[in-house]
Amino acid sequence: MKKELILELFQQFENARYLYNDVECWSARDLQEILGYTKWDNFKNAISKAKIASENVGVFVSDHFADVGKMVEVGSGALREIDDIALTRYACYLIAQNGDPSKNEIAFAQTYFAVQTRKQEIIEQRLLDVDRVSAREKLSKSEKKLSGIIYERGVDDRGFAIIRSKGDQALFGGYSTNEMKKKLAVPDSRPLADFLPTLTIKAKDFATELTSHNTIEKDLTGQDQISNEHIENNRAVRKMLIERGVKPEALPPAEDVKKIQRKLDSDEKKLFKDVKKKK
Repeated sequence: MKKELILELFQQFENARYLYNDVECWSARDLQEILGYTKWDNFKNAISKAKIASENVGVFVSDHFADVGKMVEVGSGALREIDDIALTRYACYLIAQNGDPSKNEIAFAQTYFAVQTRKQEIIEQRLLDVDRVSAREKLSKSEKKLSGIIYERGVDDRGFAIIRSKGDQALFGGYSTNEMKKKLAVPDSRPLADFLPTLTIKAKDFATELTSHNTIEKDLTGQDQISNEHIENNRAVRKMLIERGVKPEALPPAEDVKKIQRKLDSDEKKLFKDVKKKK
């Protein structure tokens, strides 16, 4: 997400805040617009899901979703009252969690309402952390998918490990998986991908998805055919990166993705504890 968009969304969420009964809240009508929902009924469905999520963890819905009215101009300066809901930060967080994180507005909201402090730089860093954790989870799913596909085509777990290693060697310009682990000081017991920067994780994921697709489309079978396909896909991805001035093997290691996941989980636990304290 670009810094300009982060700043724009940050200001929109900040400007939408107001006090309702001395509690910091956001208007559901305003939030609907910011989050990109075109229809109020669709947004009410998202609110209903958030209410259920609140009930499931033992938090009183009435403490975080207050039915209120809002005056809007309907033309010629005339005003009309419409239904609205005053939403606490926790309510907004639950609504965002039920949204599509591929939408920039939803991804931003999930972080904005989760963190204890809404300093822009902290939000920006958390968005980067979320992106990296999501990319790592996506790579794991892609590798599991490929493993299942090639298992049906005569390749066992050992064969898959060899195919994946050869793919790494093609992506990292001749460096094997173990050589890259030593280069980046990755513990022997941990996967290399847990310490790769987001860009490299996504590069590996793209090559893996290509191999899954082409294994089926080309009806490849056996370790040699699939291995050659995976090597070529990683070479193609590497070529694209090199042309854009990026050498995957030269990028510095990133923070342990497991540690980042723990920090993200901690934010959510702190938010929930704050809510429980106020009951």
